[in-house]
Amino acid sequence: MTTTRTFDLPKLAATLALVMAAPMGWAAEPAPQPLGVVGLSASATSEVTKDLLSVTLSTTREGTEAGQVQAALKQALDAALAEAKKVAKPGQIDVQTGNFSLFPRYTNKGIINGWQGTAELQVEGRDIPGIAQLTGRITTLTIARVGSNLSREQREKVESELTAQAIARYRTKAAEYAKHFGYSTFTIREVNVGSNEPMGYTAAPMMRAKASMDTAEALPVELGKGTVTVNVNGTVQLTK
Repeated sequence: MTTTRTFDLPKLAATLALVMAAPMGWAAEPAPQPLGVVGLSASATSEVTKDLLSVTLSTTREGTEAGQVQAALKQALDAALAEAKKVAKPGQIDVQTGNFSLFPRYTNKGIINGWQGTAELQVEGRDIPGIAQLTGRITTLTIARVGSNLSREQREKVESELTAQAIARYRTKAAEYAKHFGYSTFTIREVNVGSNEPMGYTAAPMMRAKASMDTAEALPVELGKGTVTVNVNGTVQLTK
């Protein structure tokens, strides 16, 4: 004898939906927040004398013919390069050409009536006296911009020292907080260490004023100081 079973499809679908939803609801419950977690930050800062000098020399030429102006610019730049290469030393006095441009001049009626061009030579390095003397010996270009900065080697050295100081201060602060809150010790959960962005070149008005003088004297240089900061921030777990 065959027995036939009948199912209430709407009721069965509702039951299955409840069964499937139960695990999902349980998984969505937020994890309990740990107790005794404190956010901390510490930093170390140092004022450092800049050790990198950058000088940009340039010249402008004008003429009725583009080729004539270009040749005059090239002659001036070649003479400056020849003088600079005599003292060039990697890392101490680095030399490279900069902007070299040539463009037409127009009359009020839009007709070309001549050409004008500019050429640049860039000198950079840590040999400050050598660069200062070189700029006085280059006669075909004049000083356009002077800047000072902190070299990568100097910055990395200072950052290494400041990182150790900042981390030590962070750990000291964590130990003090643990004591004040009635805990015996702490464990570092997560921590971020970073420094301020590398400084860009800064120019001194005194340098620019001297640079405008047509003289073979060495460039007077005062590099000035820059600030390097290392920051440490994160969270610690205080424990009994």
